[in-house]
Amino acid sequence: MLNPPFRPALGHNDLIKDALERVRELMPWDVRDRLERQAAVILLDVREPAEFAAVHMPGAISVPRGVLEQACDWDYADTVPALAAGREREIVVICRSGNRSVFAADVMQRMGFTQVFSLKTGVRGWNDFDQPLVNEAGDTVDADTAERLLASATLRPEQRRPAAKA
Repeated sequence: MLNPPFRPALGHNDLIKDALERVRELMPWDVRDRLERQAAVILLDVREPAEFAAVHMPGAISVPRGVLEQACDWDYADTVPALAAGREREIVVICRSGNRSVFAADVMQRMGFTQVFSLKTGVRGWNDFDQPLVNEAGDTVDADTAERLLASATLRPEQRRPAAKA
């Protein structure tokens, strides 16, 4: 068995940069304009279920990143028919800040989706642009509450990069 050629390890930011060579991004105002022009746009939120329940864009569907591939294809327990049948539909992929959505959009393009975009700045940018957000019950979430719900978590000491050894 041949060993694959050595490739240096890539970090999270390197992977995003690589995916952005293939993925098209839209700013929040671009998404707002698309939604005003056509109701057929699919808003696909790839955050975790608890994140989605707390605050999301009205009309978005929740498909956590971990089940995306199955949701986009037929014959799986996680299949979402609108996605599986929507390879030609315009789809805006959403996450909290615009990183997970880039990865998800990249995978969807590889799966044959032709009109998939990532929402640059994510739900946080949507909120900063003063666009509507709702919670799981469909109640409006005001911008200040949304900002608190969308804030980055504080890193614990063990999650930080170890200090370089001298």
